[in-house]
Amino acid sequence: MRHIIWIFWPAFIAAGIAETIFFTMIDPHQLYLFGKVIEWPPVATYSTGFLLFWLVCTGSSLLTYFMLPAGIKDVLIAAAGAREDLSRPLRQRKPS
Repeated sequence: MRHIIWIFWPAFIAAGIAETIFFTMIDPHQLYLFGKVIEWPPVATYSTGFLLFWLVCTGSSLLTYFMLPAGIKDVLIAAAGAREDLSRPLRQRKPS
């Protein structure tokens, strides 16, 4: 499960940034597909755009993970197994 999170979470963040930049510069009513204006509501255009950006960013993250050397993957797996939540250090139990 952690491998999936390592791939999808950075892709999600990158897709959010890409969509923000893209739709800050381009109005959804000005988009064309195969020479015709896209006549979708703006929310549908934003949602579809985000999903497409997420798909592209997921592909990038997946390629990065596959191209990591085996030694680095082993270190990542060992580090992930050492803690339940990588964002928080393990707490030492106080002796009772």
